[in-house]
Parts: sequence; structure tokens; C-alpha cells
Amino acid sequence: MLFRVIISPQNIQKVRLDPVPDSVDGLKLELKSMLQLKDPFDLQYEDEDFHDFCNLTHLADLPKDKVTLKVLFTTFPDTLSDSSLDTVILSESSSPSTSSPSIHSEPSATRLQPWPTAFPIPVFTYDVELRLRHGNEAFRKDGTLLSIPRDMKIEILEKLAETIYSYKAYPGNEEIDSVAAALIEKHPCLKEPSSTSGWYGWKISLKFKMGNYRQKLRDAGCQELKVNSEKRGLGETRGKRNKVKKPRRCETNFLPDLPQGKDKENLDKEREQIADEMKKRTPDITFVDAAMSSTYSLRRQEVVEEEPPVSQMKVRWPALFTERQISKEFTRLVSKDLSKSFFEGLDGHLSKLIQLFRSKRYEDIPEMTSILESLDKDPSDREEDLIKGVVIGILVVVENVMEPLPAFYNDVALVIEEEVVMRHLSDIPNAFLNLMGLVYALNLDYPRELKFTFEVIQRLFIGVGSDSCTARVHSLKSKLLR
Repeated sequence: MLFRVIISPQNIQKVRLDPVPDSVDGLKLELKSMLQLKDPFDLQYEDEDFHDFCNLTHLADLPKDKVTLKVLFTTFPDTLSDSSLDTVILSESSSPSTSSPSIHSEPSATRLQPWPTAFPIPVFTYDVELRLRHGNEAFRKDGTLLSIPRDMKIEILEKLAETIYSYKAYPGNEEIDSVAAALIEKHPCLKEPSSTSGWYGWKISLKFKMGNYRQKLRDAGCQELKVNSEKRGLGETRGKRNKVKKPRRCETNFLPDLPQGKDKENLDKEREQIADEMKKRTPDITFVDAAMSSTYSLRRQEVVEEEPPVSQMKVRWPALFTERQISKEFTRLVSKDLSKSFFEGLDGHLSKLIQLFRSKRYEDIPEMTSILESLDKDPSDREEDLIKGVVIGILVVVENVMEPLPAFYNDVALVIEEEVVMRHLSDIPNAFLNLMGLVYALNLDYPRELKFTFEVIQRLFIGVGSDSCTARVHSLKSKLLR
């Protein structure tokens, strides 16, 4: 079946699906993979009876041969309806019960959405918008390009830099490209006659403007940027202090500032309250949720600036090593639902992955052959011997089973830096999910020998940074989308 998919007025794609998925959710997953749609969305279809768009709830409502679909991006949970371009307050916390320790902190300002699929060009000042409107009308009439005064260009670049920063402090080359292209699409009168793309000069100007904008925020005391402006150290600490501390895996809230009116001493008292609450047989979940949200900025400063060992983090932040808080921390950090994104991505690629694994090119890999032929289970051994030397891993405890991937097990645990940090996880997929969340929450490196495996999970399954894969992962991505 042939689909005309309207992503935005400037981005309309032609897609052919054969066979067509058997459900609306299946269709959304297919379109999400093929069109690289990172944000949550709903679908509308052009109804033949009313000649207008209606919400798609059943595939039986679609025309038989050719279909026009409209993608409607939905707001991220807990966002404000009119705040997608601004830095807003994460409204995750709720009031603790009367029996809980007192807490009055508010969470710090955070980004609530990842980089958008279609970059939204902001509204400029009234005089600039008026000039652009007349310029666009003249361009559509006879192709006349607008002569841009210096003050107008400065205003445009300043507003674009502010909007870019609301999504990402350090945008990559492709992301700057997307902003420049979106600007020309919305305001064609700004095209450059000497540029093949029409926006190359805007791209260069944006790069310089972002550097200047970051410097301005750094001078104003923005912690996310100030952390990289320290003087170079000497001796043993030099390498560590010279390391650039910025998002490595598409984090949206890598290092937020402390909440207004709060300092490290106030927040550390709240941290102690969390630690005391977690010592109880039945901790107050409502209080822990609110306190973990309000102390997020303090936690990130510890993780990024001090880089403490995991064993120390487990003592100071015991709540972080629970399934509930791992999920919430990932959402605070990446602005995505970890479980939903991971399992949707995995389900969307699973059948194609199995086909690839069963192809002849993998028949010489004994481990893969063993897994596909039977779910082997690993013999048990002493825990301390098993975790010795393990930087990151999943420990499965079984009895009297001689196969590597057991169907039944006594326990599933997470191991980080030769220490069991979590136990009693329900199954292996859930354990891996929490492991991925802790890698983000603790700012850990991917294991060197498994870096491509983790990159596949991050970029292809969870959908974080899917537009900037390494060559090897991009090759797999192309095979999965054939």
C-alpha cells in the first residue's frame, strides 16, 4: 500500500508498505523506524467521505490503495502545553505524606523534550516577522531575495540560538544543518544565492552564534557550561580535569543548575532524608519520588564533576538503585520513557534481527547458533568468583541447569565495578533495561568490547540519538529497515 505521510507542511514523505501491519500501533512503529520519528505521535487519515482528516483508530477505516496520513506529535509527559521552546520546571514531584520528612525544594529547570524531528523555527520580534512576511510574499511572487540588515540577522541568530539551547547545549553538525534548512523552508526569502543548499552561510553563522551564546551563559554562571571552563590542572588530576564534560549519549539534562533559592547544603540535607527513608521496611514512595526529583541537579553534579565510584553512589543515593527511580532518572536525563522506548524499539526490530542472525553470514558463530537452536542455561558458580573483574554485567542465578540462557532462574542481579548493585529483578530483559538506565544515571562508559551492542540498544531500540550512528551500527540499521 502507498502512503503519503505529512510530517510537517515542509516535510511530506512517500512510503510504500508491503505487507501493511495488522494494527495501528504496528503501523506507527513501522513509520517511526522508516521515517526516523523520535518524538511520540498520533496518526490521522484523510477520510474519503468527509474529505478531511480523522483520527486513525482502526486500519479498516483506511482507503484500499493510496492513503494520506498526517503525523501529530504529542507532548512529552509532564510538559506544559505552550512551553516546548522554553526551559520549564519538571513537574514530577508531589507532596509527601504527613508522616514523611519535610521537603520544600522544587526541581531545577530542565529540558523536557529531546531534539525534535522537525525543528520548530521560533517567532521573532514583531518588526522582524513583518519584514519576513513581506519578504516571503515577494519571493513567492517573483523570486526576489530579502536584503537582510545587520540588526535583523543578529535578532534571528540570537532567537535561534536560544531555541537550540532549549533542546541541546552542544548541537552536532547534522542538527545545525537541520535548523538552517528549517529556517529557509519557513522563510524562503532568506535563501543565499551563492549557496547550493541555500543555507550554508546560515549554518556557519549559527555555529559561531552558539559558541558566543554558550560563552554568555557560562559567564552568567550556567553550571552545564561552566564545568568545562575550569583552569587546566597539573599532575595526576590533569587528565581528569581536562576531560570535556558534556553529553555523550544525547542527554537532554546533563548538568542542570541547582534549584532557585537552594544550595548544596540544603539539597544534601534532603539527600540524607532520602537515605534515612530508604532504610525503612516500607519507604514512603511519594516522598522519595519528590525528593529524588528535587535533588536531581545535586546528584548530577556529583556524578559528572566528581565521578565517584559506584559503591559510594550506592551508599549516598540508595533510592537510585531501585527499578522505579532508575526509570524516573532516565526520564529526567533523556526526556524519554526508558521501558516504553526500549520494548517498542526491540519489538519493531526483533523479527528482522532473527532473520539476520539466521542468515549464512552468522552460521560460523557458535554462540549465536547455540542461542538460536536452544535457550541454553549456564551452570551456577560462586558469586564472588563470577563477578570478579566484571565492569558491567547481568548475573543470573540458576540451579541444576546446563544451558546458557535459562527459562527459569532463582535470581537476576546487576553487577557494576565488581559489585552486585541490584538483586531480585524479574527477568533478563528487565535487568538489561535497568542496567541501561544506571549507565546513563551514573554517566558510565559503555564496555569497550560491547560498545556497539550498547550503541544498538541506545540508538536503534530506545531511539536516543538514532540519527548519528557509527558506521557499523548504521550498516545494521540499513539492513533492518530494508
